[in-house]
Amino acid sequence: MTARQYLFAGRVQGVGFRYSTKQLAKGFDVLGWVKNLPDGRVELQLMGEAEELDEFIQELHDSPLGHHIQEQEERSVPLLENVRGFSILD
Repeated sequence: MTARQYLFAGRVQGVGFRYSTKQLAKGFDVLGWVKNLPDGRVELQLMGEAEELDEFIQELHDSPLGHHIQEQEERSVPLLENVRGFSILD
């Protein structure tokens, strides 16, 4: 089990990015959340098996959302606590 933080920049707010990411998560064995940041980026935190996280991110880039992403930062983070399912945070 691993946890990662992703920061996406580009035209990622106001295009249904969070909702579409939540819908995509239903097809994967992942836990986590997605939220808009004040600086215009979107933060995604995911927890699951490394291969599952890699496949999720690849699917995200292959989806219609992919062309909105201009930059992506990724880093490992401590395992998420008290997270059930996948949610959109305000």
